[in-house]
Amino acid sequence: MKWKKALRLTRTERFKKSVLDLDQKIREKLKKQLKLLLSDPRNPSLRVKKIKGTRSIFEARVNDSYRFTFEFGEESEIILRVVGPHNDALKKP
Repeated sequence: MKWKKALRLTRTERFKKSVLDLDQKIREKLKKQLKLLLSDPRNPSLRVKKIKGTRSIFEARVNDSYRFTFEFGEESEIILRVVGPHNDALKKP
């Protein structure tokens, strides 16, 4: 399913810093997954789900071991919060 409006990504400072901790291979996979997120946030490859105990924060899959968190902002904005190893990223989404 395509979205009616073009989505745009906003990266928090925390997200930008967490990307610096990733190795090149994970960064490339993250880039691919973010493109999927922009084209279709419901893409099965992302395995998007709401994080329990939060009102509007979601997690998505980079690969088997890494996740990134995000929330929907104003209109067609997706705010990227953090990326990292599965448990680390979800402790403080």
